[in-house]
Amino acid sequence: MKFEEYRIATEVKRNLADMGFRRPTDIQYKAIPPILKGEDVLAIAQTGTGKTAAFVIPIVHLLHDRKVSGRSEGIKCVVMVPTRELALQITEVFDQIARHTRVKSFCVFGGVEQGPQIARLEKGIDVLVTTPGRMFDLTSQGHIKLDRVEMLVLDEADRMLELGFLKDIRDLIRFLPKKRQTLFFSATINETIKDLAYSLVTRAIRIQISPKDPVSKNIDHSVFFVEMDDKRFYLERMVREHPESKILVFVRTKVRAERVMKAMERVEIESVTLHGDKEQKDRLDVLSKFRTGAVKVLVATDVSARGIDIPDVDYVVNYDLPDVPENYVHRVGRTGRGMKKGLAVSFCSTEEKPVLQAIEQYLGKPVRVLVLDHTERAETMVLTREEKDPLKAIMQEIEAAEAWKEKHRKPNKRR
Repeated sequence: MKFEEYRIATEVKRNLADMGFRRPTDIQYKAIPPILKGEDVLAIAQTGTGKTAAFVIPIVHLLHDRKVSGRSEGIKCVVMVPTRELALQITEVFDQIARHTRVKSFCVFGGVEQGPQIARLEKGIDVLVTTPGRMFDLTSQGHIKLDRVEMLVLDEADRMLELGFLKDIRDLIRFLPKKRQTLFFSATINETIKDLAYSLVTRAIRIQISPKDPVSKNIDHSVFFVEMDDKRFYLERMVREHPESKILVFVRTKVRAERVMKAMERVEIESVTLHGDKEQKDRLDVLSKFRTGAVKVLVATDVSARGIDIPDVDYVVNYDLPDVPENYVHRVGRTGRGMKKGLAVSFCSTEEKPVLQAIEQYLGKPVRVLVLDHTERAETMVLTREEKDPLKAIMQEIEAAEAWKEKHRKPNKRR
């Protein structure tokens, strides 16, 4: 079935065609009809399957249809997400699909001045895409009114629970009308998520895509067994062998992200970092450089990169294996999105082998092991100019990390 055959607004069909959307993905095919009928939906689908458009398309149609009929005033839909980057990304999708319609969307999030956000809210919007903190601030100040909300969307619900937003979600419900349509989207499912979902939805249509395989089939998985101190050499080799590829590198901590960037800098490879200590302006600048291909290597932590849709990521590199197997799914889901193929490469040290076993158990299959022959390994481990003095290199990494922390340390607020 093609989008042009759906009973949705002509303007929406035109926008989908302009975006190159011809046929729905599995999650879109299963979710759009019940949402159009006003049903509650509980959808479990791995990252990269098109779930954002699965709720944006029917919401835009329904709100546009109501506005044409003159029956819509105030915020009608709230989309709650865990991160600022995801809020901006979803708002962009709303703007694209709602072009030529009467539906107006806007996102609010913390980390920036609230004045411009308040000014935009006062002009009137239909769809509010928001992170929990800033939304509650503006609601308590009276700038956001939720009494006319007809639709609630919780996206990346598992990530919101992981970040401790369960109380925020429950508090939000108190502000919303009891009679509403609720759409619940998550990449993974466990008992806590089930309990939350069924406390929010009413006789929901449950949709689960690829339940036997939590990761998209478009992704090829492989692992190198490499000790912690040697990982930078393997990353350098990957980047040099694929100079035109976008490579998203995941590490465990903010300081480690900066250290990896400095290690690449010493061998004259440009990279950028994305983590929670960066200011919003810097985060957006980093994402823009990586999206456009101005910089080919992005080193990120799990929190900062969850849910971000960056087109044409060729490789996801697990420089550090994630502590939680579910996070492996979210990491590798940054590549192989939609119908495209993707490659996920992990670096596993001796101490990380139990983590790899847990990931393989979660995936339900082994990860293919890559082995370099003696000559290839020797070539990979050749010391670069900067590595002739290992102690100096380590000290430089520590000094750079400390300098970065000092530069970005927030001043104490005076009472």
